[in-house]
Amino acid sequence: MADSNPLLESFATPFGVPPFEKIKLEHYKPGIEKLIEKSRAEIEAIANQETEPSFENTIEALERGGRDLDQAAEIFFNLNSAETSDQMQALANELSPMLTEFGNEIMQNEALFARVNSVYDNRSNLALDKEEQMLLRKTYLGFVRSGANLNEEDKKKYRELSNALAMASLKFGENVLAETNAYELILENEDDLKGLPDGAIDAAALAAEEKGYKGMWLFTLQAPSFLPFMEYAENRELREKMYKAYMSKAYKGDDLDNQEKVKEIVKLRYEMAQLLGYNTYADYILEERMAEKPGKVKDFLNDLLEKALPKAKEEVEELKAYIKKLGDDIELERWDWTYYSQKLKNEKYQLDDEMLRPYFQMEKAVDGIFQVANKLYGLTFKKNDDIPVYHKDVQAYEVLDESDKHISVFYADFFPRPGKRGGAWMTSYRGQWKTDTDHRPVVSIVCNFTPPTDSKPSLLTFNEVETLFHEFGHALHGMLADGKYNSLSGTSVYWDFVELPSQILENWLMEKECLDLFACHYQTGESIPEDLIEKIKASSNYHEAYQTLRQLSFGLMDMAWHSLTAENIDVDDVAAFEQEAMKQTDLFNPIPGVCMSTQFSHIFQGGYAAGYYSYKWAEVLDADAFSVFKEKGIFDAETAKSFKENILSKGGSEHPMELYKRFRGQEPSVEALLERSGLKAS
Repeated sequence: MADSNPLLESFATPFGVPPFEKIKLEHYKPGIEKLIEKSRAEIEAIANQETEPSFENTIEALERGGRDLDQAAEIFFNLNSAETSDQMQALANELSPMLTEFGNEIMQNEALFARVNSVYDNRSNLALDKEEQMLLRKTYLGFVRSGANLNEEDKKKYRELSNALAMASLKFGENVLAETNAYELILENEDDLKGLPDGAIDAAALAAEEKGYKGMWLFTLQAPSFLPFMEYAENRELREKMYKAYMSKAYKGDDLDNQEKVKEIVKLRYEMAQLLGYNTYADYILEERMAEKPGKVKDFLNDLLEKALPKAKEEVEELKAYIKKLGDDIELERWDWTYYSQKLKNEKYQLDDEMLRPYFQMEKAVDGIFQVANKLYGLTFKKNDDIPVYHKDVQAYEVLDESDKHISVFYADFFPRPGKRGGAWMTSYRGQWKTDTDHRPVVSIVCNFTPPTDSKPSLLTFNEVETLFHEFGHALHGMLADGKYNSLSGTSVYWDFVELPSQILENWLMEKECLDLFACHYQTGESIPEDLIEKIKASSNYHEAYQTLRQLSFGLMDMAWHSLTAENIDVDDVAAFEQEAMKQTDLFNPIPGVCMSTQFSHIFQGGYAAGYYSYKWAEVLDADAFSVFKEKGIFDAETAKSFKENILSKGGSEHPMELYKRFRGQEPSVEALLERSGLKAS
């Protein structure tokens, strides 16, 4: 190991971003071990001071502690998602329990909790503002919900459970990534490519060549490869093969199988909730959510199900009739849905993804989202090649406000690669807080978009542009943070509120005024024709009920797993349990050999456990909130200022419903969502 460790030094980089090129794999473990020692000394100093407990010397001191450790851990685990390796995954298996154990050590420090408890009990006598009150409440509950009130034996049990959970979730994610990367559909016969657009064929040829399959075509389970194949490939047997490969990830009874991991994670979560005095894990999680209780979530999901199911059944019957009209003698199966759905959409609206792609060159779409941020919030994005990045594909920007004041660093990482997990997400390498100065955030979005080929630049589907806007909405929430405390800043909000800033931004893509900013043909420069914009709008609710049912199925399955009690916690068959949980939403026959739970990283690896309903919950918020922009103008300065000041900049400094009402003037109504989705009863 080198004599110096960059994780233990001040980052001498532009804006203090991580010096990625200097941080080596061998730096992480000794660096994090030393930073744990440093943080432990800080905690001991707070816990054992002789001064009477106060908000300043206990709650704020705790908030300030451990920042260097947090930053080192953020760097490591962010890269473990975006640019991992076998060696990094092995190291994660060492670091994860070490950090979990230290977190438990803090939360179960009796002297420290006694001080926190003392300040909390005295809160009515303290002249705290709303943000300080929230920090005190969150700090106190953080201890209680991490076992601070348990006896010694139960504290030990809690530590064991949380360590085991961290390891199980880590392994779950590794298995899904390995399965995704391992699958290859290699085609040698050109006839098997019938129906596929040129861009998908070119990308498959390039992928094959890179893997040594010269003169062949390679399709994978990465979204830019998988989705066009399911949408356009005429060969039904190959579509079935691809679908089953995708839906059987980590469900093959081999070393990468996640069935036992699912059972283990669910059981560990239940045991932890029981230990802390909750009936189920869902009860434990929802205590700190807008929804508050499992019953409220289930009522919400079932209410939407009741409204969407009849329409979804109509959509399925319409597609079956269309298939019959085409003369295709088949029974509609899941691997047929996207293919025939796209054909019917094209016939009804004269619109498909390939017609739109030429107008959505990735670089122009990125420029478009920057222009939207400028028009709404006065932000300017300046590409800065001096800012270190962790991969050559990553672009770094300095973000300035209207007065040229530095607001944030923004990283954009758009293309798939073997070391990157699937999907799209926003994350931070540094949060925002104010002490002697305003410490500005370092924010990143990571996606898996259609990459460029030898003959074409990256041309995005409309869905990929929606994903860009969605993740950028999260990024704005992080970049525009303006709070005193890091733990309450940016996206540190209730989990069923965090999707509002991301989902609301997708609405701008339905507006000509927004599309005219950037949607132009990559070869001719011609702006997207008005008739195409009208077709996008007209088709925006196409099969919306079916898509709603799909989201509801995941939400119901999530709640089923996390509402288990002592009577039914020992699940025998993961796939059978899943099918039972989702049967109300099922419009197709079950398929043997496939399973969603074993690859459902959102709830078994990420933070959406007992929270997947949040996507639909936030749709209610975003539809209701966007109705104000629609009424006043999508770039109305006053409305944007209110959204920025009451939602984006406030983070979790107050209860989200209070923030929302301050922007909207009232609580949200489901009516705007039903109307936008075409699910409102006539």
